Amino acid sequence: MTIAKDMMVNDGIRARELRLISQDGDQLGVKTKAEALAIAEAANLDVVLVSPNAKPPVARIMDYGKFRFEQQKKAREARKKQKVVNVKEVRLSPTIEANDFNTKLRQARKFLESGDKVKASIRFRGRAITHKQIGQDVLTRFAEEAKDIADIEVKPKMEGRSMFLMLAPKNEK
Repeated sequence: MTIAKDMMVNDGIRARELRLISQDGDQLGVKTKAEALAIAEAANLDVVLVSPNAKPPVARIMDYGKFRFEQQKKAREARKKQKVVNVKEVRLSPTIEANDFNTKLRQARKFLESGDKVKASIRFRGRAITHKQIGQDVLTRFAEEAKDIADIEVKPKMEGRSMFLMLAPKNEK
């Protein structure tokens, strides 16, 4: 059942006749709006339009305040369960030394273990742009070293004067 932000309730319902459903889920048949409101008033509940496009429109007798509260509670729970994935960037250079490379790799592993994606990028400066293969080799080696905990999401590719690669943490399912 999809819930609109402002469902038609009680006097907000414009239809003359409604197919009425009781709070237990039993069909009460087609009733006039006045009869439906009287039945709901007797039970100290509300008449809520569930399916306005049906012929005749379908309305249900329920506690609308409680219903709205339950819907908000479900929405809050759904938001809590969402996982936000951040993209962390690790910058390398085509002429990176072994110790610097290992430091950057350790940093990337830490990001991947905490569930974030890693963007490894190399910025080509000056004439280094003519040796794109060296940069690609560095990125490939980087991905190879992290393959036990990461999957390659985007293979190394050029964008302007920089080349980048995206790594995503492996799913343990």
